[in-house]
Amino acid sequence: MSLTADQRYWRKRIFVLTWLAYAGFYFGRKNLSVTWSSMERDLGLDNADYASIIFIYSLVYTIGQFVNGYLSDTFGARKVVSFGLFLAAIGNFFLGMSFSAGIIVFLIAANGYGQSTGWSGLIKNMTPWFRRTERGIVMSWWSTCYVTGGFLATIFATYVAFDMEFLSELGWKRGFFFPSLILFIVACFYLLLTRNDPKDVGLPQIVDNKYEFAGGAKAEKLIILKILIRNSTLWIYSACYMILKMIRYAFLFWLPIYLEKALNYGISDAGYMSSVFELIGFFGVILAGYSSDKLFKSNRFSTVSIMMFGLGIACLIHPLLVPYGKFATIISIALIGITTYGPDSLICTAGSMDVGGTKGAAMAAGIINGMGSIGQMFSGFIVMAINLHFGWNNLFYFFVIMSFIGGGLGILKWNLKSSDN
Repeated sequence: MSLTADQRYWRKRIFVLTWLAYAGFYFGRKNLSVTWSSMERDLGLDNADYASIIFIYSLVYTIGQFVNGYLSDTFGARKVVSFGLFLAAIGNFFLGMSFSAGIIVFLIAANGYGQSTGWSGLIKNMTPWFRRTERGIVMSWWSTCYVTGGFLATIFATYVAFDMEFLSELGWKRGFFFPSLILFIVACFYLLLTRNDPKDVGLPQIVDNKYEFAGGAKAEKLIILKILIRNSTLWIYSACYMILKMIRYAFLFWLPIYLEKALNYGISDAGYMSSVFELIGFFGVILAGYSSDKLFKSNRFSTVSIMMFGLGIACLIHPLLVPYGKFATIISIALIGITTYGPDSLICTAGSMDVGGTKGAAMAAGIINGMGSIGQMFSGFIVMAINLHFGWNNLFYFFVIMSFIGGGLGILKWNLKSSDN
């Protein structure tokens, strides 16, 4: 069925607003890794404190994923995500005033809960506006929100914290104050301009409901949740995503530190070089979306499996490339970014939408992202332990093993197609 002009307008509007909202979240997420070396010196902290802070952030974020998936399906994404954006903005502002590990832990937990509203809520927001057969491509472009957001947030935090002349006496604290302002502005735009569903603006539905039950909204949500929990596809997606998110967050939080301390690049160079992970990862997202819809006919697992094997190969050759200097290191980081962000974006967007449908998309996204966040939660300790006992190169070899496991899991559902409209 063709869409009306109003439906097309609102689809574009929702796409842009939700894209901006999730890109905005990264301005309150990437600044910690960029500023940590300076915080470490000023506040008398060390890598063990950093791993603990990441763990607390990830723990709250993980719990929030499960909770907010249900809340977004129940109360609507607009309310839940808006609350999260404002909470993350407030938490980041006060992180710039922090003076001890205890204060940082409290504020990072608040930030983590605010951040946890974003993915499941925004996937929920997008689901009623786009059909299954177009989601691979549409959501690949939409998924550039966290790749582009991560890149811009890294560059922005590096600049305002270390290179900007304005309020130079504040030093690294500017890496929290100014990103919090960006987050606050984004929160206002999202709250005022977005809507949950075509019916909220008097338009016909674009996507049929995958699940229809009698007995009231609460009973309906519980039935959908039970169906999702029994769905093996959901758990294979979740297992792959746990591996991907462990690896992705290891790079997000530790890449600037690795470049500075292991490869001896300057603090600004390390910040800017680390942004290549997201910058070139952008192309992996687009490649995954088009591959999924055009090459594999909206089957997600074929693309996921191939790209996870590619990630293993990219991590395998990384230690061989870095001795050749900065350019070779950047190429290696770019390859890892492409093969990380491609399957990552496909699982947590189109995959979640296919499994959950219009009424269960947030719960499916919350479960998949929540399980993935368990990998995120332990990534800091994994990085620290392997680096301490075996060195940085063996950390990359560990990622090789995990990536191949994820690729093997994807093969189990190689030909699966969703029946969701």
